[in-house]
Amino acid sequence: MITLVIQPILKKIVRHISIARPELFNRIGPHTNKSFLIDPVNLPYVLLLKPKKENPDLRLYHRSKIPEHSARISGAFLTLLKMIDGQLDGDALFFTREITIEGDTEAVVCLRNALDDMDGSVAEDIAALFPLFGIRTLSLFRNLKT
Repeated sequence: MITLVIQPILKKIVRHISIARPELFNRIGPHTNKSFLIDPVNLPYVLLLKPKKENPDLRLYHRSKIPEHSARISGAFLTLLKMIDGQLDGDALFFTREITIEGDTEAVVCLRNALDDMDGSVAEDIAALFPLFGIRTLSLFRNLKT
Protein backbone atom coordinates (compact mmCIF):
# COMPACT_ATOMS: atom_id res chain seq x y z
CA MET A 1 0.00 0.00 0.00
CA ILE A 2 2.70 2.52 0.96
CA THR A 3 4.55 1.84 -2.30
CA LEU A 4 1.46 2.88 -4.29
CA VAL A 5 1.35 6.19 -2.42
CA ILE A 6 5.08 6.94 -2.55
CA GLN A 7 5.85 5.75 -6.10
CA PRO A 8 4.41 8.84 -7.91
CA ILE A 9 6.44 11.08 -5.57
CA LEU A 10 9.63 9.14 -6.31
CA LYS A 11 8.94 9.38 -10.05
CA LYS A 12 8.51 13.15 -9.76
CA ILE A 13 11.74 13.45 -7.76
CA VAL A 14 13.91 11.44 -10.17
CA ARG A 15 12.50 13.24 -13.22
CA HIS A 16 13.10 16.63 -11.58
CA ILE A 17 16.69 15.71 -10.70
CA SER A 18 17.38 14.44 -14.24
CA ILE A 19 16.19 17.76 -15.71
CA ALA A 20 17.77 20.02 -13.08
CA ARG A 21 21.05 18.10 -12.92
CA PRO A 22 21.79 16.39 -16.25
CA GLU A 23 25.50 16.48 -15.38
CA LEU A 24 24.82 13.97 -12.61
CA PHE A 25 23.59 11.39 -15.12
CA ASN A 26 26.31 12.27 -17.65
CA ARG A 27 29.02 11.79 -15.00
CA ILE A 28 27.86 8.24 -14.24
CA GLY A 29 28.91 7.40 -17.79
CA PRO A 30 28.74 3.73 -18.75
CA HIS A 31 26.94 2.87 -15.51
CA THR A 32 23.64 4.57 -16.39
CA ASN A 33 22.20 1.16 -17.27
CA LYS A 34 23.10 -0.27 -13.87
CA SER A 35 20.68 -0.53 -10.97
CA PHE A 36 21.66 0.78 -7.54
CA LEU A 37 19.92 -0.59 -4.47
CA ILE A 38 19.84 2.03 -1.72
CA ASP A 39 19.29 0.10 1.46
CA PRO A 40 18.43 2.05 4.61
CA VAL A 41 18.96 -0.86 6.99
CA ASN A 42 16.80 0.60 9.74
CA LEU A 43 13.69 0.85 7.53
CA PRO A 44 11.42 -1.86 6.08
CA TYR A 45 11.88 -0.52 2.52
CA VAL A 46 14.68 -0.18 -0.04
CA LEU A 47 15.01 2.05 -3.10
CA LEU A 48 16.15 0.95 -6.53
CA LEU A 49 17.72 3.67 -8.68
CA LYS A 50 18.17 3.17 -12.42
CA PRO A 51 19.91 6.36 -13.60
CA LYS A 52 19.21 6.04 -17.34
CA LYS A 53 19.69 9.46 -18.94
CA GLU A 54 16.53 9.33 -21.04
CA ASN A 55 14.31 7.57 -18.51
CA PRO A 56 15.64 7.51 -14.94
CA ASP A 57 13.69 5.46 -12.46
CA LEU A 58 13.48 5.33 -8.67
CA ARG A 59 11.29 2.69 -7.05
CA LEU A 60 10.40 1.67 -3.53
CA TYR A 61 10.33 -2.02 -2.57
CA HIS A 62 9.52 -3.79 0.64
CA ARG A 63 12.60 -5.36 2.16
CA SER A 64 11.04 -8.82 1.73
CA LYS A 65 10.95 -8.31 -2.07
CA ILE A 66 14.38 -6.90 -2.90
CA PRO A 67 14.80 -6.73 -6.69
CA GLU A 68 17.87 -7.71 -8.69
CA HIS A 69 20.51 -4.98 -8.68
CA SER A 70 24.03 -4.25 -9.90
CA ALA A 71 25.23 -2.62 -6.69
CA ARG A 72 24.00 -2.15 -3.14
CA ILE A 73 24.70 0.76 -0.80
CA SER A 74 23.58 0.03 2.77
CA GLY A 75 23.56 2.13 5.91
CA ALA A 76 21.28 3.86 8.38
CA PHE A 77 18.63 6.03 6.72
CA LEU A 78 19.88 9.30 8.17
CA THR A 79 23.49 8.45 7.28
CA LEU A 80 22.55 7.75 3.65
CA LEU A 81 20.48 10.93 3.46
CA LYS A 82 23.28 13.07 4.87
CA MET A 83 25.74 11.47 2.47
CA ILE A 84 23.50 12.31 -0.51
CA ASP A 85 23.13 15.84 0.86
CA GLY A 86 26.91 16.21 0.97
CA GLN A 87 27.08 16.56 4.75
CA LEU A 88 28.96 13.28 5.20
CA ASP A 89 31.87 11.90 3.19
CA GLY A 90 31.06 8.59 1.49
CA ASP A 91 34.68 7.41 1.64
CA ALA A 92 34.91 8.06 5.37
CA LEU A 93 31.56 6.31 5.93
CA PHE A 94 32.80 3.31 3.96
CA PHE A 95 36.09 3.02 5.85
CA THR A 96 34.38 3.38 9.24
CA ARG A 97 31.83 0.77 8.09
CA GLU A 98 28.88 3.10 8.56
CA ILE A 99 27.91 2.20 5.00
CA THR A 100 28.61 -0.98 3.08
CA ILE A 101 28.97 -1.48 -0.64
CA GLU A 102 28.26 -4.73 -2.50
CA GLY A 103 28.29 -5.65 -6.15
CA ASP A 104 29.65 -3.36 -8.86
CA THR A 105 31.90 -1.09 -6.80
CA GLU A 106 33.12 0.76 -9.90
CA ALA A 107 29.52 1.85 -10.58
CA VAL A 108 29.12 3.00 -6.97
CA VAL A 109 32.36 5.01 -7.15
CA CYS A 110 31.11 6.71 -10.34
CA LEU A 111 27.80 7.55 -8.64
CA ARG A 112 29.62 8.89 -5.58
CA ASN A 113 31.96 10.98 -7.76
CA ALA A 114 29.00 12.38 -9.67
CA LEU A 115 27.32 13.43 -6.41
CA ASP A 116 30.57 14.89 -5.05
CA ASP A 117 31.22 16.93 -8.20
CA MET A 118 27.83 18.65 -8.14
CA ASP A 119 27.36 22.20 -6.99
CA GLY A 120 24.59 22.38 -4.44
CA SER A 121 22.65 19.46 -3.04
CA VAL A 122 20.25 16.87 -4.41
CA ALA A 123 18.41 17.11 -1.07
CA GLU A 124 17.88 20.85 -1.69
CA ASP A 125 16.57 20.11 -5.18
CA ILE A 126 14.10 17.62 -3.75
CA ALA A 127 13.05 20.02 -0.99
CA ALA A 128 12.38 22.68 -3.64
CA LEU A 129 9.79 20.39 -5.24
CA PHE A 130 7.71 20.55 -2.06
CA PRO A 131 8.19 24.18 -0.98
CA LEU A 132 6.81 24.42 2.56
CA PHE A 133 7.08 20.80 3.62
CA GLY A 134 10.39 20.12 1.86
CA ILE A 135 12.34 23.11 3.15
CA ARG A 136 11.17 22.54 6.73
CA THR A 137 11.97 18.84 6.54
CA LEU A 138 15.42 19.51 5.06
CA SER A 139 16.17 21.99 7.82
CA LEU A 140 15.09 19.52 10.51
CA PHE A 141 17.07 16.60 9.10
CA ARG A 142 20.24 18.68 8.75
CA ASN A 143 20.11 19.30 12.49
CA LEU A 144 19.68 15.63 13.45
CA LYS A 145 22.65 13.67 14.73
CA THR A 146 23.60 10.48 12.88
